[in-house]
Amino acid sequence: MSERERWGSRIGLILAMAGNAVGLGNFLRFPVQAAENGGGAFMIPYFIAFLLLGIPLMWIEWSLGRHGGKYNHGSLPGMFDSMWKNPMAKYFGVVGLFASTVIMIYYTYIESWTLGFSIFSITKMYFGIEDFQQMTGFLKSYQGVGEGYFSSGWLAYFILLFTLFLNFWILRKGLSKGIEILAKIGMPLLFLFGALLAVRVLTLGTPDPNFPERNIINGLAFIWNPNFEALADSKVWLASAGQIFFTLSIGMGTLQAYASYLKPKDDIALSGLATSSLNEFAEVVLGGAIAIPVAIAFFGTDLTKEIAAGGSFNLGFVSMPIIFQKLPFGNIMGFLWFFLLFIAGITSSVAMAQPLISFLKEQFDWSHKKATNAIGLLIFVSVHLVVLYFQHGFLDEMDYWGGTFALIIIATMEVVIFAWIWGMDKGWAELNSGADIKIPKVFYYIIKYVTPLYLFFILIFWTYQQAIPTLLMEGANPESVPYMWLARIFMILLFVGLTVLVYFAWKRNGHKYKYDN
Repeated sequence: MSERERWGSRIGLILAMAGNAVGLGNFLRFPVQAAENGGGAFMIPYFIAFLLLGIPLMWIEWSLGRHGGKYNHGSLPGMFDSMWKNPMAKYFGVVGLFASTVIMIYYTYIESWTLGFSIFSITKMYFGIEDFQQMTGFLKSYQGVGEGYFSSGWLAYFILLFTLFLNFWILRKGLSKGIEILAKIGMPLLFLFGALLAVRVLTLGTPDPNFPERNIINGLAFIWNPNFEALADSKVWLASAGQIFFTLSIGMGTLQAYASYLKPKDDIALSGLATSSLNEFAEVVLGGAIAIPVAIAFFGTDLTKEIAAGGSFNLGFVSMPIIFQKLPFGNIMGFLWFFLLFIAGITSSVAMAQPLISFLKEQFDWSHKKATNAIGLLIFVSVHLVVLYFQHGFLDEMDYWGGTFALIIIATMEVVIFAWIWGMDKGWAELNSGADIKIPKVFYYIIKYVTPLYLFFILIFWTYQQAIPTLLMEGANPESVPYMWLARIFMILLFVGLTVLVYFAWKRNGHKYKYDN
């Protein structure tokens, strides 16, 4: 068995894990979810989900990864196979390869927008566009689904190409010389930029004396004042659980891939908790203090509600550029905001390629360069479908099935395999092996009983409330239906292709796998 790569330092590992978790959802999706689901009351089911889902699943995924790494497995097919003596185990792990690959395909496209708007901010390209509809038009023109500001889509395309190049240039450097260095530079910058923006927002006061009700205090109240009546709505509990999945990058196969490069006795208990804490600070403290409060201060409550209802893109790419134009040094503030998003994006997207790169290296003995180039080519070709058919819901279809529903499926499978098939006693011993902290025994029972039941509840309700209507394309634009089917066919082909790769990998290497459990 060849010597696997290792992390260069513990701080590098924690920052890389945090970079994987901290993404666009922390700053764009979280404030919208909180504002739409009871404000401060949303935080009650949110922290319950964090305690009963987020932390347990974070520990499970670190444990899965470190245990799989003992047998040269850096992706879920091998990790499941090492815990479950069933010929089908490895095929359940295909969903992990599928989810991380699908998400990277469209995520890098969105990530490129943040880099583009960083440039537009520092150069003041959008300055002078102060109307909400006009700024929406600017964004759509950049995305290639509208006209008026960009004569063609070449600028957006070149920025996308540079974003892809940067991702895979970092990935080609490897774990300690690429991903870890990115995290050591990028994550402190992200927290610095976030802190500067949060301080600036919190010191705004009342920007326009003609509208005294539009102030930062009311902005914070809008997002944090609790509407306890919302707790009676099951959708709020589902939204909070969904946000925990998005924010911690649970169920993607990426945390496990990173953890597979740990040594057998490296701590995962305290490191996993530290990663979760960094992510929560970025989301709750920084993410909750910037976009929504500043929108209230400048636009008022009613318009901000409309902005939030329009989704995360409207909040981040439409309202914020208008606000920056009203601030001193607004172009610099705009750059800090969008480059913060870019850092959050790229530290997450490089993680999404790692499971498949690890799989090709370990199962087919490909060199790191060859595996990285192959995945880069796959992402490059595939992202063109997202760009060309973006206006027809191609990205949304991939996001739901690959980036939302699949995550619940993966999390449910891994907790069942870890706690029930492999056995909670073995799982608890793996989690505590080399631990720098003593994990309270109550988490033994939470992981074994509460977390699986919580996941089954989410899976059933999401299937009924969202998956079935989405599958049947209820309310879909008839013109977009063929493209939505194209997205589904593409994902099916990708899944089948990955399944075939797993089949041939085990046909080639299956005799090598001798597990000591």
